Amino acid sequence: MASNGDMHKNNKIAIVGSGLIGRSWAMIFASAGYQVTLYDILPSQVSTALENIKGRLDDLKKAGQLRGSLSPEEQFNLITGTNELKEAIQGAGFVQECVPEVLELKRKVFKQMEEFAGDETILSSSSSCITPSEITETLQRRKQCVVSHPVSPPYYAPLVEIIPAPWTDQAVVDKTRALMEEVGQVPVTLRRELPGFALNRMQYALINESWRLVADGLLSCADVDKVMWAGMGMRYAFIGPFEVMHLNAEGMASYLERYSKTIQNVSADFGPNPTFDGEGYKQIVKEMDELIPLDQLEERRKARDARMAALAKLKHDMDGHEKTD
Repeated sequence: MASNGDMHKNNKIAIVGSGLIGRSWAMIFASAGYQVTLYDILPSQVSTALENIKGRLDDLKKAGQLRGSLSPEEQFNLITGTNELKEAIQGAGFVQECVPEVLELKRKVFKQMEEFAGDETILSSSSSCITPSEITETLQRRKQCVVSHPVSPPYYAPLVEIIPAPWTDQAVVDKTRALMEEVGQVPVTLRRELPGFALNRMQYALINESWRLVADGLLSCADVDKVMWAGMGMRYAFIGPFEVMHLNAEGMASYLERYSKTIQNVSADFGPNPTFDGEGYKQIVKEMDELIPLDQLEERRKARDARMAALAKLKHDMDGHEKTD
């Protein structure tokens, strides 16, 4: 693997898997001017994905939320589809795998991808919890492999967790991070792999306590969600937990002096990790099905994405104003 450097625009990007995450990745890379080849097994899956991408790009333009300087038509023309893996991988500088979170499937796909990859090709997985070593340990090109875990939906939530396996070449990590920054994502790099990476470990801690509060009869599901979207989420949309601590006192040392014992005492009262079954399971499923009936999930997802798009635009505009002040 060559030394660290930016990906060249003439290097094709390959996306393996044309579901929601794969489509989002294709749009992100095309918005930065990269040629993108989108692969899936069946021609019908590829054509459906391309049709969906074309419509989404047009909608984003109308809403004033299209990323990049290229028009929807110019971005769409950068994206081609294929149901031949060799055609997708050959000549690609970067490959993003987006198949379901099933270890054996990911191992199979990576084994197939490395057959067509070049010596400089980076093979990246969208895995959300499966570690890169589990996926790549038997590969010949395992030094070229890394995890680039996006947040759903990636087009609006720009975080990407970059996780190397113990054998991943450092240049692969550096190039992947540089590429993610170039296309407008916000990468964080873990120094070593661990189950759940960073985002899901933090998310699961929140889910566990939220579950306990409802299962123990302290709050309803609706009220737990309000604690997030009307409280914590308001500030966490713009700053993280350490900055919250730093700002909520006269710096971090002051915060810890005031609140560390309280944090320890409250944390000691946390119950065991839930098993997500029994009466708690029945209660929470019942409440959520009543709050958002299953036949309204798609409508609710669209409303969520519209709000995330508006928030992403607000943050982008605010960042722009701060840079010009």
